[in-house]
Amino acid sequence: MLKNHPKGLLVAFFSNMGERFGFYTMMAILVLFLQAKYGLSAQDAGNIYSWFYFAIYALALVGGIIADSSKKYKFVILAGIIIMFAGYLIMAVPGMSLTVTIAGLMTIALGNGLFKGNLQAVVGQMYDDPKYSKLRDTAFMIFYMGINVGAFFAPFAANAMRNWWLKTNGFTHDGSLPALCHQYINGTLTDTTVFQQLANNVNVAGPVTDLSAFANKYLEVFSKGYNYAFGIAAGAMVISLLVYVIFNRLLPNKEVRAAAASSEKIDFKPVPFIAAIAAMGITAFGLHFIRQVGWAAGFAFGLFAAFVTWIILSSRKEERVRITALVLVFFVVIFFWMSFHQNGLTLTLFARDYTAKQVGPFTNLFFTLPSMLAVIGSIAGIVIIFYKGIKTGTRIFGGALFLVAFLLAAFFLTGFDPTTLFGRWFSSFDSQNSIAPEVFQSFNPLFIVALTFPVMGVFAWMNKKGIEPSTPKKIGIGMIIAALGFIIILIASVGAPSPVSLAGAPVSDTSRVSPYWLMSSYLVLTIAELFLSPMGLSFVSKVAPSRFQGLMQGGWLLATAVGNKLLFVGTLLWDKVSLSALWLVFIICCLLSATFIFSILKRLEKASSDHA
Repeated sequence: MLKNHPKGLLVAFFSNMGERFGFYTMMAILVLFLQAKYGLSAQDAGNIYSWFYFAIYALALVGGIIADSSKKYKFVILAGIIIMFAGYLIMAVPGMSLTVTIAGLMTIALGNGLFKGNLQAVVGQMYDDPKYSKLRDTAFMIFYMGINVGAFFAPFAANAMRNWWLKTNGFTHDGSLPALCHQYINGTLTDTTVFQQLANNVNVAGPVTDLSAFANKYLEVFSKGYNYAFGIAAGAMVISLLVYVIFNRLLPNKEVRAAAASSEKIDFKPVPFIAAIAAMGITAFGLHFIRQVGWAAGFAFGLFAAFVTWIILSSRKEERVRITALVLVFFVVIFFWMSFHQNGLTLTLFARDYTAKQVGPFTNLFFTLPSMLAVIGSIAGIVIIFYKGIKTGTRIFGGALFLVAFLLAAFFLTGFDPTTLFGRWFSSFDSQNSIAPEVFQSFNPLFIVALTFPVMGVFAWMNKKGIEPSTPKKIGIGMIIAALGFIIILIASVGAPSPVSLAGAPVSDTSRVSPYWLMSSYLVLTIAELFLSPMGLSFVSKVAPSRFQGLMQGGWLLATAVGNKLLFVGTLLWDKVSLSALWLVFIICCLLSATFIFSILKRLEKASSDHA
């Protein structure tokens, strides 16, 4: 995998993997935590979620400016890790007010802004060396896989910590209960029949006699379990810090190379700044008058307009073609992430409210970490056995891995009773198992890890045949594939009651759909992500002028930030339109973005080839 790559790629891989484990531990539960702890509506929780996601990526622009100006990329990255650790510690303390929680989120966002874009820039710097330049796309796919190895385990960790704390206090999990608890406490729950039934089901000690006491206690325990999950994220940052501190010497040191290169400096002239401020004000003020946009989204777009104005006016004539090409790609990035990152918002709400709460043993294999690892091991063993060019000893290992993992999966399937391994093989499908909505977020990183090498293999084969699509074309194809992902969930939603028609009541079991619908949607969206995200990072690192490396990575993340600020569109429409209409909005966004990319494809390919 890492043959012919610089050793520094491995450092970036593991540093990012630890940080992403912490980040996605938090993101798997953030909306659910805000609703459970503070009783926020989907729209209010979505607004905080979108602002946080916006800040995460917008502040990468600040990190890029600091690193590009000082050339101290490695120091800025280190500072980011330490600040993120502090933010997670704030989030891990139970009983904090909403204001303190938001302060913790913004601390994490600041640290991430210093860390994320600059680490990506450093990866790109390694492949500026002609010795490694042809491996750039592959390197970013490997780097991106590191993100998702950490992200795969994160939801399981968050779910396990919450469930452990619930069990310790005599409860089990039911995702519908926190909302009902808040309604009961606020006096807005007129019919307590369903609430009483669910409370009895989760209370280990038996039927609940005091619903008021139960509601307060369950909310306290439920949210505190999430606080402890944030503590896991803090621990992950410690691991990321250790890896980075010990091995960062293997990363390129641009500070040394740039010491005598005055041409590498960014010129901070007054005219571009004045023009940027004007562009920001005009954009924010103009969008303010569009219904449902307001100052918040207006500010997000205004900041992006300011960045575009400043970077174009600050660039030199010979740099402008490349800068303009990158800006055009950034516009597409906005609408991709607005759609894709619904996985932590409306798709998580869909998982909680519209997918089956109980599944049979076979489906449950994919919703617990040990059984999923057994399934992954079985598949990996088969791949090793039949992979071309593998040595005999390695094939034997693959066979052993398959046998052990398959037997473990079988034991999971039959309740760990070897005496009934075959006798209950079919009858066991009648039993039911609870699944947690957070776990659905593990599928995206799992699919990333599983599909990275096949996609790389397809691209390598196409390259040999001389038919590999250009990086910009891959981005356009990715947008089309993303539309297909939302079409799947649209089909699943046909006939389902809208959230507004339910008026806060839980969806009946008969109206819930198989989790395979959502899993399939995540699979297709993941393929889209592989076509767009690592390819986009590679495109930025390749096309961006040398003196703007960190800043343009920050620009990519700023575009992502704007897209994340637009996540509120999902929660805004959640309880106002049918589910089918909601998913149709994202389908149209993806298709329009694809059309735009293909309309400017020649221009983007020219900018890339001119730099090469």
